[in-house]
Amino acid sequence: MASRTAPDSLRQVQDLVNTLDIETGADALTADGGLGAFLRDHGVPEPAPGRGASAALEELRELREALREVCLAHTAGTAVPELAARTLDRLLAAAPLVLAVRPDGGAALRPAPGLGGAAQVTARIAAGIATAVADGTWTRLKACEAHDCRWVFYDKSPAGRSRWCTMAVCGSRAKMRTYRARRAESE
Repeated sequence: MASRTAPDSLRQVQDLVNTLDIETGADALTADGGLGAFLRDHGVPEPAPGRGASAALEELRELREALREVCLAHTAGTAVPELAARTLDRLLAAAPLVLAVRPDGGAALRPAPGLGGAAQVTARIAAGIATAVADGTWTRLKACEAHDCRWVFYDKSPAGRSRWCTMAVCGSRAKMRTYRARRAESE
């Protein structure tokens, strides 16, 4: 899968959503040791085995799919589906942020103290989204329009109108389907 890497503020969103390869069905979060590896890679301590780990896995999978819906809305230029918005509202409410003022006078959002597992990942993602909204990059994080792909990519095109993760694969397939459909109509 081709991936146009997102800026630092959005990289964790991109990393989380792309843990599921829709075309193959491979889910990096549910693979053996996958949840722990994802959390470690993003500087979050692993939850205790058992209920803590399964709850974290379920929350991250919910977050992943709600964020995918937001990225699809960015691609289509439409509103975020109501169910995805409600899911994000619920998950974000359980992952509060605090404003930290740095010694240089700047400020940054960070997860509230005491958060762990999925809530800490969610809070970090929320802080990244807030930064991306402020700098105008949030809506450039998109999901591939191809139904069998949905890979999240960062749209670096000048006009910000990319619809596929890669023109060479998904874009080419879509254009070929459109061509064949038009040709079949004219016959």
